[in-house]
Amino acid sequence: MLTLDDIRGLPKVLLHDHLDGGLRPGTVLDLAAECGHQLPDGPDGKPIGDASTLGEWFRDAADSGSLVRYLETFAHTVAVTQTTGALTRVARECVEDLAADGVVYAEVRYAPEQHLEQGLTLHEVVAAVQEGFDAGVAAVSAAGGLIVVRQLLTAMRHQARSQEIAELAVAWRDRGVAGFDIAGAEAGNPPTRHLDAFEYLQRENAHFTIHAGEAFGLPSIWEALQWCGADRLGHGVRIVDDITVDESGEARLGRLAAYVRDTRVPLEMCPTSNVQTGAAASIAEHPLGELTKLRFRVTVNTDNRLMGGTTLSEEFFALVLAFGYDLDDLRWFTVNAMKSAFLPFDERLALINDVIKPAYRR
Repeated sequence: MLTLDDIRGLPKVLLHDHLDGGLRPGTVLDLAAECGHQLPDGPDGKPIGDASTLGEWFRDAADSGSLVRYLETFAHTVAVTQTTGALTRVARECVEDLAADGVVYAEVRYAPEQHLEQGLTLHEVVAAVQEGFDAGVAAVSAAGGLIVVRQLLTAMRHQARSQEIAELAVAWRDRGVAGFDIAGAEAGNPPTRHLDAFEYLQRENAHFTIHAGEAFGLPSIWEALQWCGADRLGHGVRIVDDITVDESGEARLGRLAAYVRDTRVPLEMCPTSNVQTGAAASIAEHPLGELTKLRFRVTVNTDNRLMGGTTLSEEFFALVLAFGYDLDDLRWFTVNAMKSAFLPFDERLALINDVIKPAYRR
């Protein structure tokens, strides 16, 4: 069986990772002290003052089985990233942390509209994050490593700035931004509320993914694909609701599930996060197992490394323990992700043939 160290040494691809969900606990402490943000109280009733305890608080608060409660943890990470310096620091550290885990390609998403409280403009937010990414990539390269990182700009689905953020993504697409996304609570905020933004992106030949089928069911997935034209599905866990498995183990796919599989719609699955938010009962019961068996285009992701207390290597290792996956399975997940990246075809192919496949040879 593959060990965690084995997996850390393999090149990996990450498509669904939130910048504001991946801060180092120590960095949260530093930035909170700089800006005067009050962190949550610890067991002693006083604001938490050490990194280990703060990391535990984030994991415990996120481990509630509620997406709404899970999202509340972001109030602290967003509050401390309202300046150019803070955004550049967390972006640089994000790249360094991913590279240390063996990630060779990553698309990291965040909502620029949530970082304007100290007077930054949307363009200044994107520029600060890109400066951090560039610094992180340069540091990794100088140390003999390899990583490619792109931004995904997210609009909050309960707000009304999606057109503005879509235009921002197009303006920056040749300067480090790979695409667009919408995120936030699904219930009551269907993707069709942002149809103008998605139609604009399609006219501009731009890429976008949509959080769908995590806390809400098949209608959210159907709208994301058939009304909005999403290239990928963020999570997409509830597509399993359109699959019936009889007593003999034979699976019957409904019309939507068949469409998703037939057209190779990538599913950005995040096992640990899905268990934390109640989208899956456990890793062993995660729909990823059945969807992988049926050969949907499954990819494995971290979602929020701070809240989940996880890395992509640990996500893979949890699947190895739960489903007995081997090297061939992990290569399949990784190639799936690289094929699905919002990166030019020749660049994807080079990473698959020159970096990923050689490392996964037995």
